[in-house]
Amino acid sequence: MKPQIFQYKHKFDLEQGGSLPSLNVAYHSYGKLNSQTNNVIWVCHALTANSEISDWWPGMFGEGNLLDPNNYFIICANVIGSCYGSTGPTSANPGNGLPWYRAFPEVTIRDQVNAFELLRTQLGIKAIHTVMGGSIGGFQALEYSIMHPELIKNLVFIASSVKISPWATAFNQSQRLAIEADPGYAEDRPYGGSNGLKAARSIALLSYRSEQIYNKTQREEDESNHRNLPASAYQNYQGDKLVRRFDAYSYHALTRLMDTHNVIRERGSLSNALGRTRAKVLCIGISSDSLFPVHEQKFLAHLTNGTYREIESPHGHDGFLIEYEKLTSIIRNFWHEGETEKIHKKRKTNAHKESNLVQLSLN
Repeated sequence: MKPQIFQYKHKFDLEQGGSLPSLNVAYHSYGKLNSQTNNVIWVCHALTANSEISDWWPGMFGEGNLLDPNNYFIICANVIGSCYGSTGPTSANPGNGLPWYRAFPEVTIRDQVNAFELLRTQLGIKAIHTVMGGSIGGFQALEYSIMHPELIKNLVFIASSVKISPWATAFNQSQRLAIEADPGYAEDRPYGGSNGLKAARSIALLSYRSEQIYNKTQREEDESNHRNLPASAYQNYQGDKLVRRFDAYSYHALTRLMDTHNVIRERGSLSNALGRTRAKVLCIGISSDSLFPVHEQKFLAHLTNGTYREIESPHGHDGFLIEYEKLTSIIRNFWHEGETEKIHKKRKTNAHKESNLVQLSLN
């Protein structure tokens, strides 16, 4: 299903300075807004994903699954800088009619949230039941809950962090160096930097997966073989696979976008930043995640008086895309606990009112 395109035909100012002359945001919507307007789930996707949730989170989306369009009005918007419909390096620069390529301006996570807000207003959404995301999607979801606390009831924060770590930035820079080392990238042309993108993907996979899973799935059974080993073939396959569906200029831009994530920036302190959110917070960690280790999710849960749950998985960071049954159970329980608390609070309030009425009648 092709995305819908929201066109903002005015100048879109950027946090780091400069602006985009106009803005397109590609998005998918599923289900219908209910009469109480309290059934909106806003899903924020990860680095190279798109706005069609069924493409990259099929176990979470669809009838009978957690993200069921029969129950919720679900929105997923493609990030600025991507090559899946939103304005990005391969989009035409209105100034000269040519693609931006390397000249695409610096975009931040907060710019993403501002773009979401334009789309939300266009769609007439007045409240969001849950904003959720994993990895860079978690960056966006957390910022949304800080920048617009009055909108967000629940935050589901998966395999992510409150700011980019030096460790994650080092992976991002290594990937950018791989792309920049490809002479084609400097030519600002279609498919420029594809060889560099393939190498960048190979680097990224080492942060997405775990030693345990590589040693299990890519092991060479023939002890005499020392050529064309399975792990080498796998890296080549995954690199080629990304090159067929993505773009080096967008990949470079989105890794830079990741590096802008820091909720403390211009807010004085972490407590000031997180103190803005009113959302009920669920933080989920993947036990074998080396890119965003579980201590980062535990940290946010502690600072927000939120709930922390951990998924035991050998799949590393990619576990948040794979362990959908465990994720579903955790998030459903979180929602159920919230509804139970609301019912208990309502009963307690009603009991207090009845007690006051009885006291008044006795007087």
